[in-house]
Amino acid sequence: MTLTIWHVTGILATLAVIVGVSVYSGRSVKSAADFDRGGNSGPWLVAGAIMGALVSGQATVGTAQLAYSYGLAAWWFTLGAGIGCLLLAVGYVVPLRHSGSTTLLGIVSQRYGKAAGYWGSVLCSLGIFISVIAQVISATALLTTIFPMGMGAAALVSVAIMTLYVVFGGVTGAGMGGVVKLFLLYLACIVGSLTVWSLSGGVTPLLGRVSDLCQAPGMDAVLGLSGGADAFHTRFLSLVARGPLKDVGSGISLLLGVLSTQTYAQAIWSARSDSAARKGALLSALLIPPIGIACILIGLYMRAHYITTAEVQALAALGQAVPPGLTEMASTSQAFPMFVVNHLPSLVGGVVLGTLFITIVGGGSGLSMGVASILVNDIFKRLSRRLDDPRTGLVVTRITIIVVLLCAALIAVSVPGPVINDFGFLSMGLRGAVVFVPMTFALFCKAPISEKWVLCSVIGGPLAVLLGSLLSLPFDSLFLGMAVSLLCCAAGAHFGKTT
Repeated sequence: MTLTIWHVTGILATLAVIVGVSVYSGRSVKSAADFDRGGNSGPWLVAGAIMGALVSGQATVGTAQLAYSYGLAAWWFTLGAGIGCLLLAVGYVVPLRHSGSTTLLGIVSQRYGKAAGYWGSVLCSLGIFISVIAQVISATALLTTIFPMGMGAAALVSVAIMTLYVVFGGVTGAGMGGVVKLFLLYLACIVGSLTVWSLSGGVTPLLGRVSDLCQAPGMDAVLGLSGGADAFHTRFLSLVARGPLKDVGSGISLLLGVLSTQTYAQAIWSARSDSAARKGALLSALLIPPIGIACILIGLYMRAHYITTAEVQALAALGQAVPPGLTEMASTSQAFPMFVVNHLPSLVGGVVLGTLFITIVGGGSGLSMGVASILVNDIFKRLSRRLDDPRTGLVVTRITIIVVLLCAALIAVSVPGPVINDFGFLSMGLRGAVVFVPMTFALFCKAPISEKWVLCSVIGGPLAVLLGSLLSLPFDSLFLGMAVSLLCCAAGAHFGKTT
């Protein structure tokens, strides 16, 4: 890919606008409470804070990449996220805001003791941190794809921008920056979709070209297809192309992740009222799934016109030539950025690339803020009363975010790219297994529950997720973790509270 001066201009202008908005908004942050909760956000700022963290590299680059290989099944990330936001709005907004806590694990600790809250905080922080690493890796991969720079330099640049994006504004900064990013991201999706439509002559001709590609000599073997013409529909037009347990499980993982992640709860707590919080979550539920559709269209267009180096080599091994009209690209992860550089006007492409980068940055920064909030409120404040001072707490929270991001960058430059998706699934599984069931019992179950059993749930759930991952089960190991967590809490409710 070759960038022009107009690409660079668009990228820098986009970054300057979003970072500038976030830094400007941080001028109103005077204490740790302002940083963590804001307290005066309207529906759009709430939606901006949620989507700023949730609509990240996996929702954009990852969706286009997966659509390149599996078509419509790539929708599960944004579809599951949207359903999760809907359930957040309908069932959890009011209980969360009236819980009297600033963290999800604080809710568990209030009802079931300090031990459950402490270990839950440690494990949940680990789960979110794993996702922060994935975001840093995604940002680093994007930078090294479009700029001639090493991974170390790209990781440092990514972390520096993540720090500016959130550390000076907290929830308010993430919300305002998220609203600007949301506008630009939708503009990018509209432009991308219209470009695909124009270049392809509509959706039907695009799908027809992909179908023809599936039947080209050797491509059925390279793509692992069987069934002739029907293979196209099974592979690219099915929501469960990778199997129901895999794809539906991925959607449920996202749903539970939305309800179990500190960052999204902070957006709810930042609202000026219950109504504003609910409307913000509903806006997120409405706006997230269409982004996935746009990215799927881009992924399918790239499938119809590009072929990876690995696929070229596989065809050569079969003695087959590359089908006519296909351009070679290094890997599927380049689908989105190559489309932008090669098929959009330079200045518009630069704005889109800048938006794409800040989308990943927003996800990483928002998640790092969630890690810092859990560590400071649920762990550090137990070790020192000095953190009860609002200004001291704010300083420590900001320092914690910087440390979290630097650690993520250090790991990102030493971990190979193919494990990014593994990090994402592991992160979501750990968060859901640690938080969801105990928090739901704490919010909705008034019956006494044994604190020891809740502690077993908090620790046993994520351990089951890790065990399931090691055993390579035919379904998402999150379900094993959730089953263990639910059984432990149910047993605790059955036996009643013990001291």
